Amino acid sequence: MTAEQTEISRGARAAGRARSSARRVTVPVILYGVLAVLILLPIALVVISAFSTSTPRPGNIDLVNLTLKNFATLLGPGVRGAAVNSLIVGVGSSLLALAVGAFLAFVAARTNAPARRFLYFVGLVPMFLPSYVGALAWSLLAGPNAGLLNILARDLGVPAIADIFNITGLIFVLGIYYAPYAFLLIHSSLSLMNPDLEEAARVHGSSPRTVLRKITFPLSLPAILGAAILIFTLTVENFPVAQIVGNAGRVDTLPTYIYRLMNAAPARGNEAAAVAIALVVIVLIVTAIQRRIVSKRTYTTVSGKGLRLTPVNLGWFRIPALVIGCVYFVLSTVLPMLALLFVTIHESPYVNTVLGAFSSDALGLGAFIEALSNDVVLRATVNSVVVAIAAALIGTLLSFIVSYLVNRTTLPGRNGLGYISMLPLAVPSIVLGLGLLWTWLMLPLPVYGTLLVLIIAFIAAQMPQGYQGASSSILQIHRDLEDSAVMHGAGRIRAIWKVTVPLLRVPLTSTFLLLLMLSMRELTVPLFLFTTDTRLISIVIFDDFENGILQRSAATSLLYCVVIFVLAYIARRFGADPRNTR
Repeated sequence: MTAEQTEISRGARAAGRARSSARRVTVPVILYGVLAVLILLPIALVVISAFSTSTPRPGNIDLVNLTLKNFATLLGPGVRGAAVNSLIVGVGSSLLALAVGAFLAFVAARTNAPARRFLYFVGLVPMFLPSYVGALAWSLLAGPNAGLLNILARDLGVPAIADIFNITGLIFVLGIYYAPYAFLLIHSSLSLMNPDLEEAARVHGSSPRTVLRKITFPLSLPAILGAAILIFTLTVENFPVAQIVGNAGRVDTLPTYIYRLMNAAPARGNEAAAVAIALVVIVLIVTAIQRRIVSKRTYTTVSGKGLRLTPVNLGWFRIPALVIGCVYFVLSTVLPMLALLFVTIHESPYVNTVLGAFSSDALGLGAFIEALSNDVVLRATVNSVVVAIAAALIGTLLSFIVSYLVNRTTLPGRNGLGYISMLPLAVPSIVLGLGLLWTWLMLPLPVYGTLLVLIIAFIAAQMPQGYQGASSSILQIHRDLEDSAVMHGAGRIRAIWKVTVPLLRVPLTSTFLLLLMLSMRELTVPLFLFTTDTRLISIVIFDDFENGILQRSAATSLLYCVVIFVLAYIARRFGADPRNTR
């Protein structure tokens, strides 16, 4: 080989390496760009506000008069009390939601309990009832003076039996309405688990309890930790429930404190942003701890072998397990729906007697018919469905791509994508909504005032949930299956489409369902982004409640729940049902 040929060969190799390097960084760079616009820019505007003497506005971002005095708010007694309450509420409601969700997921997915399809429905059905609608219903049920349960007790001649307006009531409401999040994530994990590991433990003499403790639950740790982080952060930053239940009982949490700061006259947005920054730091630390725990072990449970799930025999506990599920169903769904229905058909929102209402002409369908025929409600319903489906589809696809890069590749900068995806979880929705408002007012794209800006906002706000759902499932699929397809001539993308995606059909559909429900339930993020033509049904319900129109708010809530139920049924019928994967 001549010197000239050697030089040409070296040049060709260098050009090949350059093209390879370019291909390796292209996808991460594109994803960084997308996530920067969706997540980093809104958060950056909030950070600027926290260190500034004025809040960012279009064409008026103050980067000169920076200050730390906004963080003095964190040392005040109001923030300390709100932070303690938030911590108590977050831990308490997370433990309650995990206990309920994990129990129902295990019973529905892996046991021989009777009516397992009904228990699956029970674990999922509270998602049809947004937490703030549940809080509204429970405020009608268990208010200390005018609660329907207490009025019924008075009709029966017994003392009052319930008071929801305290920190215990706040934990109860948040716990029962966030349990489906744990149910969905843990049920997906248990459905994918290889029973050979459990069978091997039984063959070697392990008791059922030991198998559960040593095999089943440790392998579900990524889903359990993911659910714990998800629920803790969502409950800590939940604003509507804290506003409805906590505010009535004078239980201040960080979100309600931020809300009061932003609604003060004049608005104290800079101090609210400073409180939000503290929340970001806390949740990032919790997320880092979770990733550190997960990264210490491998949780692969699906390999190239076929699997057949073996039900766990519950023995005498089969019926009590079903009863526990029924009790949860009554508390989370039946009683709240009955309360909304009763108030809707009662002639007045102010009820003096429950039993007496059935023996008089106090019941009718006027309020419900008025709600169904109201143009504002109908338009808001259509807007909500369009926005929710679009946000769930795009959000699931984006979450899968980011999760795949983080967990399956060695591309440079992949871990940063994961951390960015989790950032919205640490930002209170009300603050993120403000950041998104400033972002899309500043960018030269005419999307503000359209449904597109709501879709973008929901994708950004729910990126953590989608990323957690996709990651917990990808970690359980062995990459040998996909690599085998590549070795036999398939391209990487074709291998993902033909091997990995079909195996993840159930968990990815669950992730889509989760994002769909979150989009339908979302209230806080669009508060600053909607216009008269883009009102969502959640906004209509909250406005009616805030304005004291309780009957129309209750009637619209019932319609809202029916729409969510229909969407969820369609999603499960055509995707999330494991039987459809056979």
